[in-house]
Amino acid sequence: MKPIVAIVGRPNVGKSTLFNRITRSRDAIVDDLPGVTRDRNFGNAHWNDKAFTLVDTGGFTEGDDDAFAAHIRQQVEQAIADADAIVLMLDGKGGISPFDADLIHLLRAADKPVFYVVNKIDGEGQEKSLFDFYSLGIDTLFPVSAEHGYGVSDFLDELTAGFTEMTAVEERSNAIRIGVVGKPNAGKSSLINAILGEERLVVSEIAGTTRDCIDSVFTRGDKTYVLVDTAGIRRKGKVSQRLEKFSIIKALRSMERCDVALIVVDAEQGISDQDVHVAGYAFDRGCGAIFLLNKWDRVDNRDGKVLKRLTETLRMDAKFLNFAPVTTVSAKTGQGIQRVFPLVDEVYAQYSARITTGKFNKAMDQALTRTQPSMHKGTRLKFYYATQISTRPPTFVSFVNFPDAVHFSYQRYLVNQIREAFSLDKTPIRLLLRQRTGKNPDFLNKRSKPLKRKK
Repeated sequence: MKPIVAIVGRPNVGKSTLFNRITRSRDAIVDDLPGVTRDRNFGNAHWNDKAFTLVDTGGFTEGDDDAFAAHIRQQVEQAIADADAIVLMLDGKGGISPFDADLIHLLRAADKPVFYVVNKIDGEGQEKSLFDFYSLGIDTLFPVSAEHGYGVSDFLDELTAGFTEMTAVEERSNAIRIGVVGKPNAGKSSLINAILGEERLVVSEIAGTTRDCIDSVFTRGDKTYVLVDTAGIRRKGKVSQRLEKFSIIKALRSMERCDVALIVVDAEQGISDQDVHVAGYAFDRGCGAIFLLNKWDRVDNRDGKVLKRLTETLRMDAKFLNFAPVTTVSAKTGQGIQRVFPLVDEVYAQYSARITTGKFNKAMDQALTRTQPSMHKGTRLKFYYATQISTRPPTFVSFVNFPDAVHFSYQRYLVNQIREAFSLDKTPIRLLLRQRTGKNPDFLNKRSKPLKRKK
């Protein structure tokens, strides 16, 4: 198992900037506003052929000004408890703070290796700023600039000196990635906490609490899942703060790297336009999708009419996701949580399905025979060779003499025939039409006959 390294410190010392530099990503949001990081953010890192997991935490404070201070402190303490090594980040420009002494006292009680990093030191000429920090009783300080990279390599050499070298391929490469998405305050973080069985994420009734996209690993049986909690997605017209705009971009990007999107809907409020917009984002990015009607414990559905009505509304307003299963859950009580992962497994199996070329062409031949394509400028549209070119989602290409002339309704008919032929009723399917080149066989049309008109 890879070592876990937690970065802790007071607000706005540059923890997220260092996290991004070490993980070579932009997974942590960086902003001058203190308190940007509220939850723990996990990332994969490696240095000198040694792999480890890096954890970014919220800024540690003791004051009551921030409504999230108690939550953040709890997250920091949990990160320290889980970590194999801890990086305490200090502010080389801002100097010593009373919070630094509190953190040092907390870390000494943890009895774990601690590396003291003084950030915002851009060169040797600024290392004189280190002297004040020795008064905290620290023997070794690492001057770095998380923004510009000064001193980071020397620090990483010391940090990873006791780690073992990587001997295997990335351990989560086969994990099923699940994006948890929805409008603000739909209960996304609460849902993940219910699944994980721990307070891994900050849960709050304040819309927009989650700003970063947080990855959490969950194992069920012999399968591994990566749950991604994302910032609540609002309409563009309601996004005024620069920070929230960054969060929305990250939420959309998270769906691009997910296999299945759990679209969390507040069942108590019903289906809103914004729920449909979020569903559209998942569809556009080719994710498998499952609608979770959350807060079901607050809904009176004794006659079954509420569930029927909400499902019909989803099928009508989000008809582009009419293949997505709908189920009810309550993150608060745990009701329905046990149904989520069997559905995820089923959706993912279809999402990853591979159809042999022979079977696929046979199904296409039958579909074309059942309902012939239309005429185009006096010539019958002809479908030639067809094959699957990728999975996740299943993507097929068919060569046509006039691909631009194929009406979208006929293309939708073919997709539905593919669903029926191969039991792919819970996954998005992409059917690409391409211009025929060369001498592709015309066997898909050999049995095509005109349909008789119904009288």
